[in-house]
Amino acid sequence: MTQEHRQKSGFDTRAIHAGYEPDPMTGAVIPPIYATSTYKQDGVGGLRGGYEYSRSGNPTRTALEGNLAALEEGERGFAFASGLAAEDTLLRTICVPGDHVVIPDDAYGGTFRLVDKVLSRWGLEHSPAAVSDLDAVRAAIVPGRTKAVWIETPTNPLLNIGDIEALAAVAHEAGALLVVDNTFASPYLQQPLTLGADVVVHSTTKYCGGHSDVVGGALVVRDLELAESIGFLHNSVGAVAGPFDAWLVLRGLKTLGVRMDRHSDNAEKVVEFLAGHPAVTQVFYPGLEDHPGHAIAARQMKRYGGIVSFRVTGGEQHALDVCSRAEIFTLGESLGGVESLIEHPGRMTHASVAGTDLEVPGDLIRLSVGIETADDLLGDLDRALGAR
Repeated sequence: MTQEHRQKSGFDTRAIHAGYEPDPMTGAVIPPIYATSTYKQDGVGGLRGGYEYSRSGNPTRTALEGNLAALEEGERGFAFASGLAAEDTLLRTICVPGDHVVIPDDAYGGTFRLVDKVLSRWGLEHSPAAVSDLDAVRAAIVPGRTKAVWIETPTNPLLNIGDIEALAAVAHEAGALLVVDNTFASPYLQQPLTLGADVVVHSTTKYCGGHSDVVGGALVVRDLELAESIGFLHNSVGAVAGPFDAWLVLRGLKTLGVRMDRHSDNAEKVVEFLAGHPAVTQVFYPGLEDHPGHAIAARQMKRYGGIVSFRVTGGEQHALDVCSRAEIFTLGESLGGVESLIEHPGRMTHASVAGTDLEVPGDLIRLSVGIETADDLLGDLDRALGAR
């Protein structure tokens, strides 16, 4: 797809075509899996298409990176072996020991662990702030030392909403980058770079891949100078996506828009059911009109996605019981696949923040609402929650 067509085409067209042209030799419409570590050179330094070694570049990965850049409306994409590999590479690119970052006060547990337990030993400092509170984010910035304001929106697992455009202004005023983890929304529902963000982060394991059969991560940027710096570390550290993993994510992206609409349809029905259930005390979903971030989410998101969190009447044990009784909702970590998942964040995905300011409530349950028949999902939750 040419640059001109890319700019004029709709999201689903880009998802299917961007990043790869049919093979000129065979006409193959799907990118091949280039399962090779090295490439024959036409004389010393005579590289075909710039490929010399698959850590530095692989045609299957190149197709994925071009597709991701087109979907996020960025200039360049990078595909990694995991979301955390992408996060680590970005932070080591933009920070040096002694620098500081602002992170969400309800950040994903893996992000918090990376910053608090790993990069802190390298000399990186951090402060938590609520992404929904501009004054709190501004107050958490350390003048001259904060290199990034790192946000999730919606956040994991409490689904708080940050105003990307306003947060970009706050970050840039302080000379920092705004980094947006866009995993929950996916490129279909939200494009942070168009709202002023500098970097988008994805765990492509989730909605981008969409079938719970691959682990991967990505960065997309709009500044080519920053892209060069990331590309250097991407190659130097080497936590790159393998060709088969890249192919699986690229395949998933082709149906991202269709899947996200179904995820959102089902999530809205689940939210309506939970909001009226006597065993549920609170539902977290930005599509609810009484959600504090609803107006901002309505402005910057196409729809509200497939993640729903809620609290139950009987405390932590009740939450654990609900998780164990569900059948169609599979008890498991991760999210964004076609199948519905249920988990207890306090003991699973967010166990690493227990005992900190980021600790989540013990009676909280998180759902990744899949694309199954909605009535079956509601019946399963009704049984799991217990008698009315």
